[in-house]
Amino acid sequence: MKEEKKSGNSQRVDVEIYGEVYHLRTDDPEGLEKLVRIVDSTMKSVARSTRTLAGSHVAVMSAMKIAEDYLQLKKDYDELLELLDEHK
Repeated sequence: MKEEKKSGNSQRVDVEIYGEVYHLRTDDPEGLEKLVRIVDSTMKSVARSTRTLAGSHVAVMSAMKIAEDYLQLKKDYDELLELLDEHK
């Protein structure tokens, strides 16, 4: 990840995801770097498991995987909150 000039709190950052370079602005370069790693590794994993998919299909399937992970974490979190409420 390559950082460039700042404007206000926002910085322009060049990132590479699945072989493509994106020029993004962010107030949190470290947070963006974490997101980029998640997306890039998910896309590479999806591509390895389904070698016949085009780039756009890899992106959509990766988005579905990330959304699935998010929903599972949200469900687990909600269940934890319910348990905590029961024990008050």
